[in-house]
This record gives sequence, C-alpha cells and structure tokens, in this order.
Amino acid sequence: MKRQPLEPVLEEIERQHLRRRRATVQDYPHKGSHAQVMVDGCRLVDFSSNDYLGLAAHPALAEAMAACARHYGAGSGASHLISGHGHEHAALEEELAAFTGRQRALLFSTGYMANLGVVTALSGRGESVLLDRLSHASLIDAGLLSGARFRRYPHCDAAAARRLLAGSTPQTAVLATDGVFSMDGDVAPLTELAEAARAHGAWLVVDDAHGIGVLGANGRGALEGAGLGCEEVPALVGTLGKAFGSFGAFVAATAELIELLIQRARSYIYTTALPQPVAAATRAALRIAREETWRRERVLALTARFRAAAQRAGVPLADSVTPIQPIPLGSAQAALAAQHALREAGFWVIAIRSPTVPAGAERLRITLTAGHEESQVDALVGALAEALSRIRASSPIP
Repeated sequence: MKRQPLEPVLEEIERQHLRRRRATVQDYPHKGSHAQVMVDGCRLVDFSSNDYLGLAAHPALAEAMAACARHYGAGSGASHLISGHGHEHAALEEELAAFTGRQRALLFSTGYMANLGVVTALSGRGESVLLDRLSHASLIDAGLLSGARFRRYPHCDAAAARRLLAGSTPQTAVLATDGVFSMDGDVAPLTELAEAARAHGAWLVVDDAHGIGVLGANGRGALEGAGLGCEEVPALVGTLGKAFGSFGAFVAATAELIELLIQRARSYIYTTALPQPVAAATRAALRIAREETWRRERVLALTARFRAAAQRAGVPLADSVTPIQPIPLGSAQAALAAQHALREAGFWVIAIRSPTVPAGAERLRITLTAGHEESQVDALVGALAEALSRIRASSPIP
C-alpha cells in the first residue's frame, strides 16, 4: 500500500487556519518574573504563561537546581523503581503530602503521565470511566487507554453525571474531572461530583493542575476552596510546572492508593525518574508559595482588575474568576487576527483553536500572573478592545 502524501494534509490544516507554529522564546529580560519575554527578537508582555505565582524565573529555584545538580548530577539515570529515586524526590513527596493534607504523594514526570497512571490503575475492562466533556486531553486519553467503557457528561453538569452513574452498566470505576478547566478557567462542581461518586462507589479523580497553588485559603487548590478532603476526593492530581514554576506532577492520596500506583501505574513504572535538581527547585518553590502568600493574593487581585476593566471596555468575557481568562471569538480566523493585533501592540497572547477547543469555540486565552503590573493589565485591556473593534468592523465575530 502506498503511503498517503502529507502535503495535502498540511495544506488543509493551513486552509482552515488551524496550523500550529512554534515561536522561539530567546530571553526572559527580568529575573524573577515572566511578565516580559523576548520572542523572535521582539520584547513582549507575556499574558500566556501558566506561571501564576511568578516563580519560574525566581533566583531561589535556579540556585536550588544548580546546587543539587553539582551534588547529584543532571539526570536520575533510571526509573524510580530501579535506582532513580533519590533524596530530593523523597523529600518533595513528603512535603507535597503535607501541603495537600494527604498521607502520601507520588511524583510523575508530567501531568499527562500522572493522569494516565491513576486512571488506568483504577479502571479496566468490564468497567467504565466517566469524564467531563471538556476534561483535559490527558484524562481523555487515559480513559481510552484504560480499556474501560469511556463516556462523557455535559460540561460541569453534576446532575447529568449522577444520572449516568446511576444507570451505568458496567459499573463506573472512575469519575474524573479537571478542578479548574485549562481553556475555560471555570471550576468544576466538585461538591456535587463528590457526592455522586460516593453514592455510586466510583473513584473521584480531580486534576487540579491549574488550581493548586492559586485557589483556596492556603493555596491548596480547588478542593480546599470547596472544603473537600481525601475521603470525598480519593485521588488529587497536581502539576509542578504551573504555579510552582518548575516541572513534573504528582498524585496525592491515601498510603494504600499510592502503593497501588507504584505497583500498577505503567507511566510511573516504565519511565526515567524526574531529575533530582528539578525536585530541589520545586521544594524551593513550594516553600516560597507557602511563605509569600502575597503572590496568590496578587494574581487574584489582578484577575479581578482585568475583568472589571474588560467589562467597562465591552470586551466579552467567559464565566471565570481564576487567572485563566478566555476571550471568546468564535472562529480560528478571528482568534489569529486578535493574536496578531496584540503582538503588534506588544503583548504575547495565544489564539486557541480546534482541536484544543471545539470548532466554533475559538478564543484568546489570557492568563494573569503575580509578575504582572497593574499598568500592563490596563494596557492589555485597551489593546484588546481596539483589536476586537477592528476585527468586528472587517469581519463580524460570530
């Protein structure tokens, strides 16, 4: 059989305004903040990073990473279950367990691998996995790879989830959701989902990648905001490359569930351990996040400032009070035009298109961080209002 030529496929992606292109970030001009970046020779204010607490370029993280690399080396050399599990890994897992208020935590190399590991370990053939329709791609892939029957309920519709659980044949083993949805910025109805999962004997898995470090009275995420603990939500997945400014992920749970993951989670067993210098940097970030509570307070205050200014300027907003602020535009062409206009005005904001979001739900995804200044937020709103006005005049936004 002759291989299909790839040029027509790429041409069709281009025709639909869906082709992705990487930009090279050449420099972060100001240490301790990602508020400005140098992209392809242009200095821009970055409103696309998930570095919510402004820790990714913090000197303390770089110093911790460098000191650890000098002592332990740059790589771990093997998987956690061979010879790759080191002192920094063990210390970070203990600190993450204490931070989340759970018995144990288990490090994974990425959030994608953490979700694959926990969902596939808790479900399999003869069972079913139930997900929110807008769950992250890693949860969707985990459901598909589990071998279980895979179903989805309408976005944030806990009543629909409960009905599916009640009529589930085969039995639902896992009910999984994002805590904060990465493209919409809204928070899942966690209390209602926890009640439904408990009533029907399902494991509730919450991927709180975008809530950990930001939400809750102590920055412990969406679960803390909802007043839910390990009994209501047995498996909490968090990432380390967003609010904590480093890299990797973890699952926090009971000691028994973590032990099960060590035995069954293929994405943990069969991969090289996270380098110890990354774990050391994360420990520094976790300490700063606990001590410098102003970072969390600041990013939420800037989020409120952005929303108030956008409403005054007539900029359309989604229903989100988190640092993720989508601007709905309705087509890939309009989203790209808005991205280009903002870049010309000095801002780095990315257009989000299908398949990341459904066709017709294209948007700009603006994220606020503790590294931004009030003047930058105000200037962004002004540039955004002007860009949307020009786009509407040339081709009305759906």
